[in-house]
Amino acid sequence: MDESGGSGQPRSGTDEADERRTGQPRPGDPATTTARPPSDQQPHDAGPPAEPAGATGPAHPGPADDQAGGERTPAPPTGTSRHPAPAPADPPTDSHATEQPPATPRTEAHRSEAHTTPPPGGKQGRKGPAPKRPKEPGGGLLMGRPFGVPVYVAPSWFLVAALITWVFGGQLDRVLPELGMARYLVSLFFAVAFYASVLVHELAHTVAALRFKLPVRRIQLQFFGGVSEIEKETETPGREFVLAFVGPLLSLILGGVFYLALQTVEPGTVPGVLLGGLMISNLIVAAFNLLPGLPLDGGRMLRAVVWKITGKPMSGTIAAAWVGRALAISVLIGLPLLTHSGSLGTDAQDIGGMDTVMDALLAAILAAIIWTGAGNSLRVARLREHLPDLRARALTRRAVPVETHTPLSEALRRANEAGARALVVVDADGDPLSLVREAAIVGVPEHRRPWVAVSGLAQDLTDGMRVSAELAGEDLLEVLRATPATEYLVVEDSGEIYGVLSAADVEKAFVKAMARPS
Repeated sequence: MDESGGSGQPRSGTDEADERRTGQPRPGDPATTTARPPSDQQPHDAGPPAEPAGATGPAHPGPADDQAGGERTPAPPTGTSRHPAPAPADPPTDSHATEQPPATPRTEAHRSEAHTTPPPGGKQGRKGPAPKRPKEPGGGLLMGRPFGVPVYVAPSWFLVAALITWVFGGQLDRVLPELGMARYLVSLFFAVAFYASVLVHELAHTVAALRFKLPVRRIQLQFFGGVSEIEKETETPGREFVLAFVGPLLSLILGGVFYLALQTVEPGTVPGVLLGGLMISNLIVAAFNLLPGLPLDGGRMLRAVVWKITGKPMSGTIAAAWVGRALAISVLIGLPLLTHSGSLGTDAQDIGGMDTVMDALLAAILAAIIWTGAGNSLRVARLREHLPDLRARALTRRAVPVETHTPLSEALRRANEAGARALVVVDADGDPLSLVREAAIVGVPEHRRPWVAVSGLAQDLTDGMRVSAELAGEDLLEVLRATPATEYLVVEDSGEIYGVLSAADVEKAFVKAMARPS
């Protein structure tokens, strides 16, 4: 995501020290650039115009003046659920990983939700085109674009593929000793085939998301399985349920397909072993994902049910997250006990030895991933509750229009008299041409300001830099993310100038919303 410079005017060392000591900006020159809003409803102001803080502090005390600001365009919150890949033992096992915490305004990713599968064992301003999709973040080796969604294989996948090849090869040596070293080629084929079925699971989530008009950023196959990065939340509990259920459903169907194919071959042959392993793996993936706790798909289904009953998505998230935490504790304690009791179809073993250590380590990793994912789900939901408070109209700075050749000192004087905090360069007809950058004002010494025209300090307006005053929440963040800049022109639906929106102000408000309790 591109960054522009800071904002404000230069200050003397004494003034800057006073401001840092008192926490209040020095009254004087305005901080930014824009035109005065034509409507009766004015952009928010923090009192008398203050000198901008530039890179050293907030340019004006906005809605989040107690939070650290930044210069990047904020990205909407994200959530990711992953499915960890335990080392395959006898039958391949499944695990599920965590939701990532919401992306802060300094992250580029916009991921509202990601459905994953474990391996075995906007709106915009009135003018301008729709926001362009940001550059794809990558994430490994690009394998293709089914349904227009890029699929990446992360470098960590090669580690788990090697692990599956080694472990499954050892099992083949007991079942088909005549294969010799060729068993590792068969094992590698199994690893690739299994991850192909993981991809099918993720594509099920992707197709459902696209059907509901939810953008999907990418699919990534990695050490912990697969991740479908869906950029928005569903609007209804019914869609949430369907979106979560289609993944396990496809895994169940794949298990059934492999079972039917198994009936056509000899059990003790290479095809029989491969088909049997793929059948068991997909059934375990489906069963584990259906467990009713976040961040698993079953947890999202439980969330949808509670959401439907209570009418409150947050209530569904809280219920599913706490069930997920209980599930994490159950995995931590129960998985090693089940393994050594023989309940999973293996021979009962005495407690002790390397196998016990590996089982305990696997259980601890799975439990930590599920517990963390459940907590992150709560944080994402809490942030989404507060996102509607991010309103362009409330965050916009008052502005004054100035013509191209107006000296900077005169422009600042007009803004100061009007109580404005921004400058918009307009033509003779009053149409906006560009925004004077705060960082550029900072760089001009005070004695030179009468001789510097505002046009030399301005950034030309592009279509993406025009923002509707009615935008709020995720719609606002999506538009800002599509066109990274430090300032945006805020306009009414009629096209009239309302003011200037600073990305730093939005970022501070975003951080403040994350910190506020539900």
